[in-house]
Amino acid sequence: MSATTNEGHPKGLYVLFVTEMWERFSYYGMRALFVLFMTKALLFDKALGSQIYGSYTGLVYLTPLLGGYMADRYWGNRKSIIIGGLLMALGQFFMFFSGSIYEQQGTAGIAMYTGLTFLILGNGFFKPNISTMVGQLYPEGDKRRDAAFTIFYMGINLGAFIAPLLCGYLGDTGNPADFKWGFLAAGCGMLVSIAFFVYLKDKYIVTPEGKAIGGKPENASTKVAETPSPDVSVQTDVPEEIVKAFSPAQVGIWGTVAIVIFALFFWGFDTDLIGSFIYSLTIAAPGFIISDKTLTKIERERIWVIYIAAFFVIFFWAAFEQAGASLTYFAEEQTDRNLLGTTIPTSFFQSINAVAIVIFAPLFAFLWQFLGKKNMEPASPYKQALGLFLLSLGYLVIAFGVKGVEPGVKVSILWLTSLYLIHTFGELCLSPIGLSMVNKLAPMKFASLLMGVWFLSTAAANKFAGALSSLYPDPSKPFPHFVGFEINDLYSFFMVFVAMSGAASLCLFVVSKKLTNMMNGIR
Repeated sequence: MSATTNEGHPKGLYVLFVTEMWERFSYYGMRALFVLFMTKALLFDKALGSQIYGSYTGLVYLTPLLGGYMADRYWGNRKSIIIGGLLMALGQFFMFFSGSIYEQQGTAGIAMYTGLTFLILGNGFFKPNISTMVGQLYPEGDKRRDAAFTIFYMGINLGAFIAPLLCGYLGDTGNPADFKWGFLAAGCGMLVSIAFFVYLKDKYIVTPEGKAIGGKPENASTKVAETPSPDVSVQTDVPEEIVKAFSPAQVGIWGTVAIVIFALFFWGFDTDLIGSFIYSLTIAAPGFIISDKTLTKIERERIWVIYIAAFFVIFFWAAFEQAGASLTYFAEEQTDRNLLGTTIPTSFFQSINAVAIVIFAPLFAFLWQFLGKKNMEPASPYKQALGLFLLSLGYLVIAFGVKGVEPGVKVSILWLTSLYLIHTFGELCLSPIGLSMVNKLAPMKFASLLMGVWFLSTAAANKFAGALSSLYPDPSKPFPHFVGFEINDLYSFFMVFVAMSGAASLCLFVVSKKLTNMMNGIR
């Protein structure tokens, strides 16, 4: 039986599945404890903890561009994955060291920042390279490839589900001295991931013809692409003409624009250094690409569709990623976590999204397939608008749950659980569009650069999420303001996300028909 018709999957898929599962265990295990560690052990205030969280998760989505470049030009996927994994393990062990000396706040803070640096760099080398290897396990045109990515995505969510439970059980005990054990577990999980990959890669991660996948590149013709969730990445070919596409004048002009925008954010809007860098790059890079004079009118229109979608994605992930910051504060301080006589650790709530995806993703896939057969499946922009609407609805639910509730008064666990469940439905409507749409619409010569723009939108969203989380009201401090409104209680804080997501959903819905026509080349 040929590899194309074989209904089974290569064993290499399951090697990558387990490798990615443990890497995501490491990432989400640390993330579940991160803001709690900063506020309860290092005694940072919530605003500072939120800003650091946003900077960390924002940079996590920038460094894959560097990691992809190094893999394509010099190292190959395998070496990049191993180096990235070891760097991330080292970062987790620095976090363990920081937790071990948390009472020495100055030294512990230095250790934490060192650990975050290694985690950011390691993620850049690991993240964009492992899932590019999934597709290479199959011959061109193999119909099993889509199912393979679905299986691989389940590995991601399995790791994301287990991590907050185990790392939270060990580290989120109410005793600040125990955070280190959660970080240690995350570091050990990363080592398990790398050991498993190194031991089995040569035997199983091969093409149908038996050739090793992900070795040192023979040329520089490929570049890493984007993630769908955003945790799955793909690899696309970039012709050599990309090098010739931009003139030195364009590079100079848009480089200057980036510097001016950076200065505007840094000095004009008092944004921190990392935020100014991310935001300026997010604005200047799309302008740099769209200004290329070799683009046809249709190509330029399709690129604008990608840009508009990427713009709205920023609002989605900025609200969705409150899970690691403000919603963690809410779970810790104002959620009644007592269930059947047992107090649920705060970190456990971050498992809800992952397990809900595992349960409901097949149902959504069936729904889109069913509607597709009847020619009723919504186009990508409509799905994205629906995802934003569900995000707004989730915050509306919890806003009414806390309306009139005084600081320190705990509310039912059902409010936060409902929010996470509704947000998962929104994610399942929105997240797949990045992979399918950017691959479909991007001109081949700019495919990787446009995938990079998608990464940038996620980076900007995560940094923006940290800035929004810093608005979380603290009764012991002056109440923050957002676009002129005072955030003086939880109701007004959550209503910020209701208004932001709802407005974005409405605007996108209004332009969805136009965007769909542009995608299909209809005038």
